[in-house]
Amino acid sequence: MKNATLKCLALFFPFQLLLIYVLKQKPAWVEKYYSEGLFLVLSQLQHYLTSWIPFSLGDLFYSALVILMLVWLFGLIKSRFRKLGTRFLEALAFVSLIYFLFHLFWGFNYYRLPLHQSLGISTEYTHEELLDFTCDLIQKTNVLHAELAKSDSVKVDYEFKQGQLQQWVFEAYTNSTNEDLKIPFRVENLKKSMFSLPLSYGGFSGYVNPFTNEGQYNYKIPTYKLPTTMAHEIGHQLGYSKENEANFIASVITMQDDNRFLRYSGLTFALKYSLNDMYKKDPLLSEALIAELRPGVMKNYKEVQEFWQAYTGPVELVMETVYGNYLKVNNQPLGMKSYDYVVALLVNYYQQ
Repeated sequence: MKNATLKCLALFFPFQLLLIYVLKQKPAWVEKYYSEGLFLVLSQLQHYLTSWIPFSLGDLFYSALVILMLVWLFGLIKSRFRKLGTRFLEALAFVSLIYFLFHLFWGFNYYRLPLHQSLGISTEYTHEELLDFTCDLIQKTNVLHAELAKSDSVKVDYEFKQGQLQQWVFEAYTNSTNEDLKIPFRVENLKKSMFSLPLSYGGFSGYVNPFTNEGQYNYKIPTYKLPTTMAHEIGHQLGYSKENEANFIASVITMQDDNRFLRYSGLTFALKYSLNDMYKKDPLLSEALIAELRPGVMKNYKEVQEFWQAYTGPVELVMETVYGNYLKVNNQPLGMKSYDYVVALLVNYYQQ
């Protein structure tokens, strides 16, 4: 019975690969029947089953997977690599099962329609359009900094508990009147990750567990960064699996909220991407634009930069390579560079 199950799972794997190949060619079908259909039902069920638990089941699930793989490897070594055929069958069946669950609960969203098509906006923009958008962000950021900071030379302090910020971000989603983004958010399901230290060394602010749809955030990052990080993970929970799209949604949700601290976090988040994009096109102009920012705004940026520098090392380089390849496999051919694509969405969206 066991061998029959293993063989069925193993044989199912190539069929899954074929299905993924077909679905990549049919994003409209994925959008209609999965992202706006089955996924909404499954994700709502996941939220109601896991949101009331104070700790991350997803973190425990990953821990169990690692332990299971270590036990399997130990057994393989202990048996002196006998019965390799059976062991290979076990490994392939395991990969097939995980691959199936990953796509069923969340992963098919990688093959849905690109967000710019759903919104009916272009992905092209001129240098002048980028400049206008960046200048507008700078002006709004400086005005808001003047309201929130004690002087132009000090950073904006976020002296709030993480739970308070989490509630604000959740309310920003539930109170949003932005029909364009189709945000059917129902249940708050964000949690501190038990792996925040490893996440810091890996260069990650958070992640969504595709098997439980829980949003985990790295509680060690500067509090000022938490609103956009939380909003980003909620974007993933809603089925926007691509990083650029989740960044775009996080920017829009926080920038349009009434809460000034959320808006400041969102404005500086979007501004960072705009300035980086401008630097690639016109370094001198980018430097001139940065000089227009109040010194206190730069201190908020520096706070985040210093945090990540404290954890920079070989682990981050390895994880960047691994995650970059993961993005490429999952329909994001630019890998880590796909994060920059958020600028195209922002510039065109706010021109409407």
